[in-house]
Amino acid sequence: MITLVALCALGAEKVLGNEIRKLDYKPVQTDPGRVAFTCPEEGIYRSNLCLRTADRVYLQMASFRAPNFDALFDGIYAVPWQDYFKKDTRVVVDKVRSHGSALSSEHSIQGMAHKAIYKKLGDVWHMSVMPETGDEATVRIYLEKNQATVLLDLSGAPLNKRGYRTEGGVAPLRETTAAVLLQLMCWRRKIPLHDPFCGSGTIAIEAALYAYNVAPGFGRRFAFETLAFFDPDLWLEIRRNQAAKITPENQARITGSDIDGAAVERARINAEHACVTAGRALQLIGSDMRIQRPDFTQADFKDLQAPYEEGLLLGNPPYGERLGEEEEALALYSDMHGLLEAFPDWKMGFITSCAGFEEAFGKKAASQRKIKCGNLDTVFYMY
Repeated sequence: MITLVALCALGAEKVLGNEIRKLDYKPVQTDPGRVAFTCPEEGIYRSNLCLRTADRVYLQMASFRAPNFDALFDGIYAVPWQDYFKKDTRVVVDKVRSHGSALSSEHSIQGMAHKAIYKKLGDVWHMSVMPETGDEATVRIYLEKNQATVLLDLSGAPLNKRGYRTEGGVAPLRETTAAVLLQLMCWRRKIPLHDPFCGSGTIAIEAALYAYNVAPGFGRRFAFETLAFFDPDLWLEIRRNQAAKITPENQARITGSDIDGAAVERARINAEHACVTAGRALQLIGSDMRIQRPDFTQADFKDLQAPYEEGLLLGNPPYGERLGEEEEALALYSDMHGLLEAFPDWKMGFITSCAGFEEAFGKKAASQRKIKCGNLDTVFYMY
């Protein structure tokens, strides 16, 4: 068994933990913004391919006490790095986090870690200088109360970069955040879903991938594919197994609308890319079936009426972050009160960083969750 560490948005740890359990892996530690879990080695492939709410997945290389630089060097040197890197791999210690530890200089920790890794590789391979002409591999160091944790990045580009979005428009919602919102609302595919501020279509597209059980990582590559242990045959087998779980025969009523016609067109293009990727995944198992595309229309939210008796209205309305826009956002939230009459028996969820949302909307949320969206402190209001 190995230990992996999945990063997520602050506030999404419980949702991510539940996702990890559904993969039949065992969470062993939860910290702000990350969940550590144990799994067999195939979890390296499956977690990156399948986790919808994780931002990155790391392999925990070591965990040891490091009250001084000698202990830090020795602990990192002890890792069998030669089993993970090729002789021309360029190793980068990209981030260091130190809290409550004797070693507090992140720059010095970074330099010592880099030195220990290259000293080990040089000693094993009898090389005084590493070529560094190949693929880049990134390592991260956490120091918490003198306990060092050494992590190797398995994902590469953040996992929210699914590969289907060609253009996000203004302040697009992250794909991983959209997946978190769907889970927090306990949405299921038989429930009609509409996003009245669809923008680039992220919420509707993530809902479609979930409704048809399409793993979110089919349309991209991962850092683990460049590491020395990578097994292309196992990777193909895992992808085929996951493709066999796609359910194109399902029916789902997923729609979105936006007052901006250009945004609607972007959403349609992005959804088409996502669904084509799902189709290519199905081809891995010899199927030519297609999954149903979400339906996007140009419309002002004020003109909307519930097309079904019950459903979920889920949206990411403008936040008013820029100077002079907060008043406009609050006025929009006030106008959104009409959605309560237009969708009387629908559940609703809206995410925003504007503190005055509830008052402007005119109804107190049944529950709310703080979620870190990039650099923004947002709140998800659930009705």
